[in-house]
Amino acid sequence: MHLVTTTLDALGTILIGIAALSVHRRVLRDEKISRKVVTSMRREQMIGVIGIGMIAVSYVLKLIA
Repeated sequence: MHLVTTTLDALGTILIGIAALSVHRRVLRDEKISRKVVTSMRREQMIGVIGIGMIAVSYVLKLIA
């Protein structure tokens, strides 16, 4: 049962992260936002990708342990 809950937790968290990143991507396509906002959002996207990677690594480590 622990494997199921760990898997669902990791997948849910990753899906939320992907949803947030897709919203950022759509907003960045809008040409009406300032360069400062674009820079900030790109930084947030990179942090989001790193965070999703860390969640995936954590999941694998939990499976191994």
